[in-house]
Amino acid sequence: MIASYKDLEVYQKSYSLALQIHQITQKYPKYERYEIGSQLRRAAISIPLNIAEGYGKKESRQEFKRFLRIAQGSSNETIVLIELSKDLGYVEQDLANKLIEDYEVLGRRINTLVKRWH
Repeated sequence: MIASYKDLEVYQKSYSLALQIHQITQKYPKYERYEIGSQLRRAAISIPLNIAEGYGKKESRQEFKRFLRIAQGSSNETIVLIELSKDLGYVEQDLANKLIEDYEVLGRRINTLVKRWH
């Protein structure tokens, strides 16, 4: 049973990934922590925030789905920023590839939730 947004798998996974992203970006060069690092943190954190906010408006099915789509867009943004970070040498290739895969799966799960939410 889903009693709270915290019960949603997409929320749990997005929150866990956002914590990981936050820790990783703290190791970026100082000048980059406030540029790409900050943008990456905001994109990653936007996902669980939008899921939580949308769930609070779940009485309106369309409103909840709108927030889920925003979260999905932030997931895509996060992937691009991870790729950029990898190509700039801020994140090791193996870790970046794992994170990208995790965000791709998350995006698909959010999409599934959008389609199946009654």
